[in-house]
Amino acid sequence: MAKITVGGKPANTSGDLPATGSKAPDFLLTKGDLSDVSLKDFQGKRKILNIVTSLDTGTCATSAKKFEAEVARLANTIVLTVSCDLPFAQSRFCQSENIASVVTLSQLRNRSFGRDYGVEFVDGPLAGLFARSIVVLDENNKVLYTQQVPENGNEPDYASALKAARG
Repeated sequence: MAKITVGGKPANTSGDLPATGSKAPDFLLTKGDLSDVSLKDFQGKRKILNIVTSLDTGTCATSAKKFEAEVARLANTIVLTVSCDLPFAQSRFCQSENIASVVTLSQLRNRSFGRDYGVEFVDGPLAGLFARSIVVLDENNKVLYTQQVPENGNEPDYASALKAARG
């Protein structure tokens, strides 16, 4: 269980991020068109999982925009922004912010992602939502890099995540 802060107050998550070098847990998440996807749908690509609390918050929105600006420069890499937001809200956000390369995914139908990746808040005002985290996977879903942001209101370390994705 990770101990982080939300607005300076302690909060706990459901576990720890997958260990570097381990195989990432599979997932079943929902895209904006309401189709379900799993890791196999992105097989053969490097993946940056940009895990956010909600795209309706400033820091989460900023992270999606920053990765949108970088993803075109990354060979064979896809950015997946994962939240508990409904696919409709995610699509509205992408349309209003001109985000076309980042793929947004929702925990709409299957609630295991947050627990399997250790990012679901189990207490505090954001209980049930995700703690801001980054997980970078290689083409075969091996974990290359992780970061759980210690204060949920802060941005992740983009440079380290992008470096890991570049190999």
